[in-house]
Amino acid sequence: MAELRERLLPRKPSVAAVPLPSTAARESPPGCRPLFQGVDFSELKKRGQSLRSWIRVDAATGGSQVIEVDKFTMMRRCDLPARDLRLLDPIFVYPSTILGRERAIVVNLEKIRCIITADEVLLLNSFDGYVLQYVVELQRRLAAGTRDALDGGTPSPDYLPFEFRALEVALEAASTFLDAQASDLEIEAYPLLDELTSKISTLNLERVRRLKSRLVALTRRVQKVRDEIEQLMDDDGDMAEMYLTEKKMHMDSSLDGDQSLHGSSSAGDGVSVSSPVSPVSPPESRKLEKTLSLSRSRYESTKCSDSTTENIEELEMLLEAYFVVIDSTLNKLTSLKEYIDDTEDFINIQLDNVRNQLIQFELLLTTATFVVTIFGVVAGIFGMNFEIALFKTPSAFQWVLMITGVSGVIIFSLFLYYFKYRRLMPL
Repeated sequence: MAELRERLLPRKPSVAAVPLPSTAARESPPGCRPLFQGVDFSELKKRGQSLRSWIRVDAATGGSQVIEVDKFTMMRRCDLPARDLRLLDPIFVYPSTILGRERAIVVNLEKIRCIITADEVLLLNSFDGYVLQYVVELQRRLAAGTRDALDGGTPSPDYLPFEFRALEVALEAASTFLDAQASDLEIEAYPLLDELTSKISTLNLERVRRLKSRLVALTRRVQKVRDEIEQLMDDDGDMAEMYLTEKKMHMDSSLDGDQSLHGSSSAGDGVSVSSPVSPVSPPESRKLEKTLSLSRSRYESTKCSDSTTENIEELEMLLEAYFVVIDSTLNKLTSLKEYIDDTEDFINIQLDNVRNQLIQFELLLTTATFVVTIFGVVAGIFGMNFEIALFKTPSAFQWVLMITGVSGVIIFSLFLYYFKYRRLMPL
């Protein structure tokens, strides 16, 4: 990995010496300064072209190299619109996407952003570990396939075209990355949730809240990859469009047939190859010939796509295998989310129980306050400034207190019985 990283590192440009000002600049008046003095115009031109560093993996040899290509050259090279290249821009955050085009497959799966053609794979030059692992794994599989072909003479039954092997490595890297994040989240989540059930605190609740936010974000990303693979599996036309090697072979055979047909027609007309070409050849015939050739190639490509639609089992099996892997990761995250929801329900039940205990204590306190208030009423009556015959009896106050106490106990017992009967308090 370290050797590949050093091999793919761009070389540092050598610092060129700043040329001395010319004679005309030296003879300029002292108050005037030459415009754009010391500005490197080659660097400005390079920035204007928006060159980007790409890692290119060749399909035939498996070798990798770093190339610098601007956006428009890449569009012409892979026959892609600008919006497809925008999906690979690391500045913007786009959801996972797999697009099948006429001559390329655009892949944006988590850390892997690449363009796959029938002859090469172009990745944005990044020194992320997953990108370097992708390059190493693709080179290893290409070397293994070449070695098997040289030893056996015929490809194995599970042989896949180059574009599907590159796509398989990208799907494997994305699924491995997402599954590793899900496993790390599980390792962190379950002990934290168990601790929260045993001890409810503000710190634990805040940690669970952050954990749930990460879980929702990761689930959304895994769901997007799963939906992208499922949508691709449901559309046979999109899967047929991704057979780049077969389309290239049909295109080459059609071009060879057109050249042989053109050569035979020229020989039949008796026109010598060495005969001079008339400088006034009609441009309309050239345009017509170019249009016919273009329409013929498009027809062959469409015919190839129609024939490939009937034979897309190998790509469908490849996508289905990684669909199962991504779905397993999604089920793992779903189970974790259900565990978090169960923990939240358990915490809510505990909080409701504490709330009910507080309500019971409040009811008991209110009842006791009511009983004590009865004694206050009796004391207030005996403390009034009016005389009655009961005040002159020596033991009247004691009898009143006894009757009041018995009445308070009876009232308190009736309250307790009512609360237990209404299931407001535990038995």
